[in-house]
Amino acid sequence: MKIMIVEDDPVIREHLAEALKKWQYDVYIAKNFNDIIEEFNDYKPHIILLDINLPAYNGYHWCQEIRKISQIPIIFISSRNDSMDHVMAMQMGADDYIEKPFDMTVTISKIQAMLRRSYDFVVEDRRLKINGAELISEQAKLMFKAGDIDLTLTELQIMQCLFKANGNFVSRNALIEACWESEHFIDDNTLAVNMTRLRKKLSKIGLNDFIETKKNVGYRVVK
Repeated sequence: MKIMIVEDDPVIREHLAEALKKWQYDVYIAKNFNDIIEEFNDYKPHIILLDINLPAYNGYHWCQEIRKISQIPIIFISSRNDSMDHVMAMQMGADDYIEKPFDMTVTISKIQAMLRRSYDFVVEDRRLKINGAELISEQAKLMFKAGDIDLTLTELQIMQCLFKANGNFVSRNALIEACWESEHFIDDNTLAVNMTRLRKKLSKIGLNDFIETKKNVGYRVVK
């Protein structure tokens, strides 16, 4: 598996690269912060570890640019710990967010889990329909009337859980288990910000109130 690190702190990136290489990962450290996309296209990584504070353009910018051409997993690694940074990262298209200083064991575990669920992911029930909305798993798309949206892997797995529940509520813990395999390393905001990003996408195709939240119960799609 190929991992691309976009981090301007030489100590952090070398430490992270060394730890990942011990796990037999192929690691590439970005060099040209003026054109991350060129290096991304040349290296073709399976996952990206992305800092927010970078020379020239910040991580949010590059996350958006990558999302224009790829749905590969993106994990932000940043010293910024404000909740709005988490929200911004997810809205830009990230799959997870790790705060510095990070525990290397936890970080490696998160990366491994993300790679496992991304590349060992078996598509089931290729087309699921509810209330005129159609989830096409093999294309990671959701269609409604004349419009469609592209879904990241996390968004796809959330929607699969909700579609399969067929209008019944799915608990927060069940969604976390389905999307991240374990809730042990998941920040409380991670699911919430993914839901916010997903609702924003759904609204673009006319599904404004498609996902309902019930406090202390969970989420469901409205039939």
